[in-house]
Amino acid sequence: MEPTILPGDRVFVNKLAYDLKVPFTTWQVARWGDPRRGDVVVLWSPHDGQRIVKRVVGIPGDLIEVQGHRLRVNGQPATYEALPALLATAQDLKSLPMADMAIEAVAGRSHAVMNAAENGPGSDLGPIVVPPGSYFLMGDHRDSSFDSRYWGFAERRRIVGRAVAVVASIDVENGYHPRWQRFFTALR
Repeated sequence: MEPTILPGDRVFVNKLAYDLKVPFTTWQVARWGDPRRGDVVVLWSPHDGQRIVKRVVGIPGDLIEVQGHRLRVNGQPATYEALPALLATAQDLKSLPMADMAIEAVAGRSHAVMNAAENGPGSDLGPIVVPPGSYFLMGDHRDSSFDSRYWGFAERRRIVGRAVAVVASIDVENGYHPRWQRFFTALR
């Protein structure tokens, strides 16, 4: 999920954002909402059952297409602009390649993404329609994310909750020093 979540980040997950489940299961007791496009969610992977973090790109009924890592949702292309250096500094992204990062905006919501190659893995897909009760999820580091482009749609019941903030962060590549500027920052 780089650049949104970095190695060493610990995130707060709101498990009551969408529903109430029996602890340690996918059994739903009550439901009061659904993930929205752009939400960062934690889910049980449809591929191997591991808990993973991904971004909701497509909700039920959406038409999704990816061409050269450029996303289209319901026929509308996402817009891309350079990631501001000030934002990269504030989020402690200096170790990541700035030239490969951009701000992606889809349906009024924007977030940072990272691509390294125009024709890298998963650079082209679709068009496909997200079926009822399912979601299309992608990682923000598009070249190295094993996501819906590979394992298909994620059923609603697999979603544990919404990741809302980085509560603590350590730099695992630099002596495990704390990244204080990332503590208690909201995920967007």
